[in-house]
Amino acid sequence: MMTKPKIFIDGESGTTGLQIYSRLSQRDDIELVSIEQSKRRDSTAREQLINAVDVAILCLPDDAAREAVSFVRNPKVKILDASTAHRTALGWVYGFPELNSGQREKIANAQFVSVPGCYPTGFLSCIRPLIAKGILPQNFPITINAVSGYSGGGKSLIQEYQTFHQQLPGATSLYPYGIYGLQFGHKHVKEMHQHSGLASPPLFVPAVGDFEQGMLVQVPLPLWILDNPPSGEVIHQAIASYYQGEQFVEVMPFQEYSLLRDGKFLDAMATNGTNLVQVFVFANDITKEALLVARLDNLGKGASGAAVQNLNIMLGFSEDLGLTC
Repeated sequence: MMTKPKIFIDGESGTTGLQIYSRLSQRDDIELVSIEQSKRRDSTAREQLINAVDVAILCLPDDAAREAVSFVRNPKVKILDASTAHRTALGWVYGFPELNSGQREKIANAQFVSVPGCYPTGFLSCIRPLIAKGILPQNFPITINAVSGYSGGGKSLIQEYQTFHQQLPGATSLYPYGIYGLQFGHKHVKEMHQHSGLASPPLFVPAVGDFEQGMLVQVPLPLWILDNPPSGEVIHQAIASYYQGEQFVEVMPFQEYSLLRDGKFLDAMATNGTNLVQVFVFANDITKEALLVARLDNLGKGASGAAVQNLNIMLGFSEDLGLTC
């Protein structure tokens, strides 16, 4: 009988760690290995465990993730890092299988794989095909407006919102919507820039809304600045052909207004509970402007779902094991 691969989630009590554990604990094709609660901060115990498993999944703050990587002595152990610490680091493979035609093979053969961020996943889903296919020039000025559910802010923000709603059920939060990152240099920008093919970093304005999970990533395109602007249909076809056959990237029909609530509003939570990112293209060829929108679950394709997808690839398993479209 083939030995089941051993998986250790370092940081399984965090938001992403709990989600990954929940997905993996239901499977019988792997063996989950946990550390005693009293030893979760014990470097020696963690080091021993990391080097004794087939894959260690890091769900840790950045500095702790870097420390965990420094523990690696066993050349056979694979590391899957869900933090932001290694998404642009040399020697690490970026864990977005749909990024290009060769990315899956790189992930399958890598010892060190980084799980993409939720905002970058949505952004790259929209913009990477257009840069790769030359539909937009590399020097095109890109802005990103995005909103995520409060679960993207980690334990403290989750507790703040949930405490409010427990105390005042049905009430509107004091903070229903707010933009942040107003000093620029958000930690996701370098990741977005490096993996997009853009010549310059995009201008990124994130926001948090009073809903637990789900997100919309919006990329407006002022096509009128180009000498020969592409039509909306050309943009849509380029993205659709780029992801043809992909299970977890769904390019919606061009100008898909039928999915708008009351014919006006695009719901941020429609992909919750899945490992799916949906890409929308809206355009006006007369005014020469377009809007790309990615919709995904920030805890699914934006975090734990993406981690499980990468884990499956790293282990040579079917990519969709334990995942929902």
